[in-house]
Amino acid sequence: MIKVILRDGRHVRPFNEPARDLRIRNQPLWLLQRDLFAPFTTREIEQPVGSPLPDIREPMIVHRDNLVLDQPYLAAFMDTAARRGRPCRAAFSKNDPSFREHALPLSTSYTRAGNLHLADLWYFPDGPAPEADPLLIDTQHVEAGYYRVPTYMAQEQGDLTFQVPKRGLVAIDSWVHVYVADIIYGLWSRGARFEERLSRSAIFKLRILWRAMLEGKQVLECSEVVQVGRNCTIDPTAVIHGPTTIGDNCTIGAGAVIENSTIGDNVNISQGCQVMLSVVGDGCFLPFRAALFLTSMMENSMVAQNACLQSCVVGRNTFIGAGTTFTDFNLIPTPIRARDGNDLLAPAEAPVLGGCIGHNCRIGSGLVIYPARTVESDVVLIPSSSRRIVDHDVTYEESDHHRTRVAHLHRRLYPRRHEVAEGRW
Repeated sequence: MIKVILRDGRHVRPFNEPARDLRIRNQPLWLLQRDLFAPFTTREIEQPVGSPLPDIREPMIVHRDNLVLDQPYLAAFMDTAARRGRPCRAAFSKNDPSFREHALPLSTSYTRAGNLHLADLWYFPDGPAPEADPLLIDTQHVEAGYYRVPTYMAQEQGDLTFQVPKRGLVAIDSWVHVYVADIIYGLWSRGARFEERLSRSAIFKLRILWRAMLEGKQVLECSEVVQVGRNCTIDPTAVIHGPTTIGDNCTIGAGAVIENSTIGDNVNISQGCQVMLSVVGDGCFLPFRAALFLTSMMENSMVAQNACLQSCVVGRNTFIGAGTTFTDFNLIPTPIRARDGNDLLAPAEAPVLGGCIGHNCRIGSGLVIYPARTVESDVVLIPSSSRRIVDHDVTYEESDHHRTRVAHLHRRLYPRRHEVAEGRW
């Protein structure tokens, strides 16, 4: 079968690069897609969105390069479409809570067709066709709670919940969709499938129990549910609960707590860190007492000591200073708004949502970032007496490295004036 990839050139803010180049589930999206489609296809063609499909009379699957889907969804889509024997296009209903609450808000990639929303994923049994039937795949969603808070703090909603799909697809139009793909449709979906397997397979239960007894560990800490790569150093006092995946050459310090997370290769998680329901990319560094909750970190980034990130996304090669806090809840009961695929502020349809930092950023110590605020790639933010709170989206033009560069030039041009100002003349 041939695969046609539709290249979407739009950039996702604040990363300033196409979705295909972003790190999703600790892999570049283009690589994640290639691995998922590999069992079904033999060759591929890339072309821009909107251009005519190649007139090749053989089975063909076509998808946009900003789609994140999991293996259970793709397997169900391909099996159902092949049995139908007609051109099909992936579709979702607004009655599906998982799609309505997590994938649809802030999106611009779906096409409205009555009560359905069509995704850019097609199957053609005999080459391109002018029409394709909508194909609804049951996402098998389950409701999962992640906070238990007083009702007045949840705008009278009580416990906050996710609608977690066991088979999911989401288009990356906004940074929020990176969070959805990594956390809700990634880690939470993996946990839901794990629990389903536990409930259905007595053999799986016995295997986990036997492994835990053999290793002298708690059930959720045994190697059957916590997969550790090669050449890792893990302190005996660290607490790691599965399902969790840890890559190669990792170091995990004393008292660290890791729960239902994905840890990449060459990661250093120091003493007392908390990593819960988070993705930590290759080469990341968390010094002591850093805390991640429902957060996705791309490769080679660092979150310094006592920093707290909740429901956030962090780009690659980024530094976040000590004590910086990302808030995720509006104290005044107003809807949280975030940037959509058209770079406009729109309701995120989420009661809690953290912030997003782009690539190659340097964020100083002790800052407080308000919910859903973004910092564009290559920005430097230096705390000062006039700025301790980030209450708006920060663009590259507002970066402090511009101001620092101008001040350095001024000091070189007028050294006597600075010596007088500093009392050295």
